[in-house]
Amino acid sequence: MSVWENVISPPLPLSREEDAAERRIPKTLSDAAARLVDSLKINSVSEKVRRGRPLVIKRRTAYSGPLAELANVYFRMASIPIRFWAKTDEWRRWEVKSFNMLNGDRFRARPSGANTVCADRLPGRSLSDYLKEGTLTREMMEAAGCELRRAHQVWSDEFRGPWSHGDAGINNVFYDEKSGRARLIDFEIVHQKSLPTQSRHADDLLVFLLDLLALAPNRQWLTLVLAFLNAYDNAPVIAQLKSQLAVPTGMAWIWWGVRTSFANPKKVKRRLRKIADVVADLEPYRAFAAERTRKTRRASIACHAIKPGIPRINSRTRAIKESAKAASPGIPSKLPTRT
Repeated sequence: MSVWENVISPPLPLSREEDAAERRIPKTLSDAAARLVDSLKINSVSEKVRRGRPLVIKRRTAYSGPLAELANVYFRMASIPIRFWAKTDEWRRWEVKSFNMLNGDRFRARPSGANTVCADRLPGRSLSDYLKEGTLTREMMEAAGCELRRAHQVWSDEFRGPWSHGDAGINNVFYDEKSGRARLIDFEIVHQKSLPTQSRHADDLLVFLLDLLALAPNRQWLTLVLAFLNAYDNAPVIAQLKSQLAVPTGMAWIWWGVRTSFANPKKVKRRLRKIADVVADLEPYRAFAAERTRKTRRASIACHAIKPGIPRINSRTRAIKESAKAASPGIPSKLPTRT
């Protein structure tokens, strides 16, 4: 049984005030947020079929560079540790390298022309489609958690350490129902190199979870969050996530609003507090389990002469073998060789 299952509690219903406030938020506001996100798209995206192979074509436009630079100015002013790849050649290099690094077992991406990247279309659909349809499942969340954990273990020359996405929203995770596999796409944003590894990874988790906090129904959101975190299963990063759950203020709140589709702030804060409480409850349990495992660990009977003080093959292991051959258990037929 997973340790996360020991701290799951049913989500509390929204208060009458919160529920009424949520209903009062006009749909046009969320639609405006969606249009704002679309306007921030640096690349044009289309799909084609070449030689019977479906492809996704990502192309930089004439205004992509200035738009990326403008967004980066905002990120710096708001102290948000991410940035767009403003230069086309740098973006293409990172896009192709990241795609092939994560999905190169079956799919490939390659540069095409001066400002284009062609990539094999991944099977399945974006998790955001399932979320909007109300068909998102625990299995999908577990697949996403496993894939993000795997990606965070890959070495990156850019960071001189483990890789991170920078924009790991639920819309950038594809899920294939046939194989049960999740895959990451879209690598237009990157974390600042100065950000510590655990902070980068925790930010990826947070960006992914914000979509759930904003859009998942009250009866389901906590189950989905815990399924994702349980599959990710990296205690230090999850502990770091706890310190990054606070709602930002000032200019940074604009980007936070975009991330959450400008959902009811009270609802988002309430759900963030619930996640923080769950993570806090889990930490003592993990410490207890680790201590219990350490105290009950048995000594190995396999002896490896790797450094002074470790028994050699002609001492302890030989004595065990001789004891087994003895007529009476515990009385070796031949004494072990001294070392």
